[in-house]
Amino acid sequence: MAIPTRTGPTLAEIQAARARIAGVARVTPVYSSETLGRLTGRPVFLKAENLQRTGSFKVRGAVNKLASLSPDEREAGVVAASAGNHGQAVAWAAREVGVSSTIFMPEDAPMAKVDATRSYGAEVVLAGSGYDEAQEAARERVEAGATLVHAFEDEVVIAGQGTLGLELADQLPDVEAVIVPVGGGGLAAGIAIALKEVRPEIQVIGVQAANCAPLVVGGGAGYTIADGIAVKQPGELTQEILRERLDDLVSVSDDEIAHGIVLLLERVKLVVEGAGAASVAALLAGKVQGRGSALALLSGGNIDASLLIEVARYSLTQAGRFLVLRTYVQDRPGGLAKLLALIAEERVNVIAVQHQREGLRVKPAQTAVELTLQTRDEQQCLEMLERLREWGYEAERMR
Repeated sequence: MAIPTRTGPTLAEIQAARARIAGVARVTPVYSSETLGRLTGRPVFLKAENLQRTGSFKVRGAVNKLASLSPDEREAGVVAASAGNHGQAVAWAAREVGVSSTIFMPEDAPMAKVDATRSYGAEVVLAGSGYDEAQEAARERVEAGATLVHAFEDEVVIAGQGTLGLELADQLPDVEAVIVPVGGGGLAAGIAIALKEVRPEIQVIGVQAANCAPLVVGGGAGYTIADGIAVKQPGELTQEILRERLDDLVSVSDDEIAHGIVLLLERVKLVVEGAGAASVAALLAGKVQGRGSALALLSGGNIDASLLIEVARYSLTQAGRFLVLRTYVQDRPGGLAKLLALIAEERVNVIAVQHQREGLRVKPAQTAVELTLQTRDEQQCLEMLERLREWGYEAERMR
């Protein structure tokens, strides 16, 4: 007997999922952004799924899947592998219906996501260096009788994620393009099915992180700050759906993602993780064709606080908001104070000072000084470097 080919959920199944999760998953807001519109030269809207329960879209698929389990399957419990967001969603959904859950997560998963998953009542097992290794470890628990709630290779989960497409069609019926982050492909597959059925004229653009972009020609398979879409091997089902339904698939660098995170935080007042900023990064980098209105899906907001600090410092430095430089002063009382006084007269704040008395370029009775300065913009950075040279200090910009 031939095994029927899987084609993904139908529109009717996505509509049924929408009714099933109503009142549990939130209908998240859509915001327009004047800042992003000005920077990209087109109207830009943001679907704030980072404000969803558990901090990402994943709760939609998890709730839909848990609602479909039989009494025996509920008794046996569920298991999932996750870089963080799917695990949180499954743990939360399982707790709400009284089902035990075990979540396998990478050993280097952000602690914010690990702690949140535990707080929802799940047993958390750290296994492997990435999502794919955690998925392999989860299979042993499945063989013992638990039901696997796959992050993306599951029609019921995809149908749950597809409810986002129906929401978007209602909220922005005239939008020209929808940009969706792609990891395993479940989110993009569900949205593409729903939108292409109810609004076939809308373009659906997928975005992967360049450092881990198996679906993009020349894409990498390594570390990215967008851990939520760091999947080295997307599902066979989701790949088939994306090949048929996506209008385009692009990739963005970690630098571009970091810029998106900081811009959303500073100008739009929304906290997003790397995967959540990928769609905005694609727009800012000019990788989405067209000049009509575009919607960027902010898929999640579960960024570890320590990573957010690192990303903010890096992005602000790249934008000229911090200047890190090395210079040399006389190693005697008042040598450093003289330099700092000159800098203060320029209304520049000194954030940090480090001394280095050893090195091939450090002369006798001299010390190297590394300064971190808070500046307004790149122009002021260049002006400060020139001013130091005018004052007689050899200055080297550090990156």
